[in-house]
Amino acid sequence: MKAILSFNKLTAAALAMALFAVVTAAQTVDKDKGKDVKKTAAAPAGEKPIPLPAPSVSPSTDPVDKSPEAEAILPYYDNYLKEYRLGPSDVISVEVFGQCPDYCVTGRTVPPNARISYPLIREGVLVAGKTVEQVAAEITKRLDEFIIDPKVTVTLEKAMATRYSVMGNVQTPGVRVMDRKVSVYEAIIDAGGVTKLGDRKKVALVSYGKDGLLSRRIVSLADMEAGKAPMIYLSPGDQVFVAGKGFSLEKVLQIMGTASSLRYMIGSPL
Repeated sequence: MKAILSFNKLTAAALAMALFAVVTAAQTVDKDKGKDVKKTAAAPAGEKPIPLPAPSVSPSTDPVDKSPEAEAILPYYDNYLKEYRLGPSDVISVEVFGQCPDYCVTGRTVPPNARISYPLIREGVLVAGKTVEQVAAEITKRLDEFIIDPKVTVTLEKAMATRYSVMGNVQTPGVRVMDRKVSVYEAIIDAGGVTKLGDRKKVALVSYGKDGLLSRRIVSLADMEAGKAPMIYLSPGDQVFVAGKGFSLEKVLQIMGTASSLRYMIGSPL
């Protein structure tokens, strides 16, 4: 009899433990469902999650554009900046490695006398008619008696001389100083004229607006030559591009919009 009672007690205890386990599991499922409901509520039904944009590529790892348009245009802008001769109103910066801020100068505008003041050089540094590399070499030489092995870098932040460029299907493309009022027709003639591959009826005039955005219009050199269209004159920083075989106008505009050398050259606000 005692054995039967003990068996009944064990059975009751087992049933109670089983019931407790079932209730606990049900509560856990309910909690998980509640979490799922909350997560679902954060995103409205029918709306797909928007992926985050990929990290932007740093300037040092930007892929090199090897398109025919880039190879035909960018070297002229880059070489012009390397060979650029400084003058009044240009903006430069001077950095001496490991010596900032004492001997570093940022955003210095070249004054009318073209001589900038600089620490340890009482009379300043004459920069007129020199490239940034030549100015860096001179400052290096002058600092050598005060600093051991100075590493000087001079950067052209903004070139202020008025200029324009003629690119595309012309005989001698390049960047030119605007020393007079120049029409689209004169600019192309000064660049040697249109090549056999050029389209005389499709000349793009590209300008930077005050907002830093490129604007363009297509003009006809053929109509200007025939007296069917009025002469169009360039504004400072304008870029003339003669379209034709071998060049994609859209690709050229893309290159002009991203070329840092072009922005420095024409003083783009970006």
